Amino acid sequence: MRLHALVPLLLLLHVCFANSSAQDDLSGSLIVYAATSLTDVFEAMRGAFVETHPDVAILLNFANSATLAAQLTAGAPADVFASANELQMQVAVESGRVAQTDVEVFAHNRLALIVPAGNPAKIHSLDDLMQDNILLVLAAEGTPIRAYTDAMLASYSAERGDSFTDGVLRNLVSEESNVRQVVARIALGEADAGIVYQSDALGDVADQLISMPIAEQHNQLASYPIAPLLDTAEPSLAERFMRFVLSDEALAILEANGFCWPARLDDDQADEAAAEPALEFSDIGDTIRIDCEAASIED
Repeated sequence: MRLHALVPLLLLLHVCFANSSAQDDLSGSLIVYAATSLTDVFEAMRGAFVETHPDVAILLNFANSATLAAQLTAGAPADVFASANELQMQVAVESGRVAQTDVEVFAHNRLALIVPAGNPAKIHSLDDLMQDNILLVLAAEGTPIRAYTDAMLASYSAERGDSFTDGVLRNLVSEESNVRQVVARIALGEADAGIVYQSDALGDVADQLISMPIAEQHNQLASYPIAPLLDTAEPSLAERFMRFVLSDEALAILEANGFCWPARLDDDQADEAAAEPALEFSDIGDTIRIDCEAASIED
């Protein structure tokens, strides 16, 4: 009698174990659309994710967020979209490709002034960009980084007068299609200065650049939202990858690449929020933490 009663229990445990194994043995392929400024960090995330799930293939498509949102609106196939600002994610939402309730901010970034190593134009602050004969490179209008840059200049102008923005933009000699091209122009010494994300001054070109902070009261807090596509062919896999981007391991990768973490709700705010409770991140040891708390939010 006891053995007969034990058989159903053993069968149930076998089914549960099989289901758990099936969940752990992920397979399939994902197409991830990501902002250009996420190139290094998402390549690192792909490596970490695929190392744990070797049967998963992740194709990364990088471009400025406005271009990616336009491609998604036009029906381009994709599974996950990670934007450098909430405006372009909203474009994807309004096109019907993304559900607003699925959108989560996974990182923040700030602006920095960069000059070539050696600083031949002797630039030390934003004020120096108003000098004569300065060669300034910015990203093109319509890109998130340019929107943040324009908001930063507007903040300076509100304090110092409209002549500040006019004086800076008078030295604009090139507008690049994405932020990495701005970085490349400065690293190669083809211009005197550029405005980029703080994360862009790290990595392979760090020894070819000098990065200078922008005053906190004028700097901008760039928000990076991520969401699965509603018509993804791999909904479970897309969700797993998105959860990974919001995980402790991914947080360490973000911080190592100069990004900072999203603001977290305290207990009282969490009780008031209708959304899912914010993820709790554990201590990540010696990782350098980038402070974004003092920045303003302008999208």
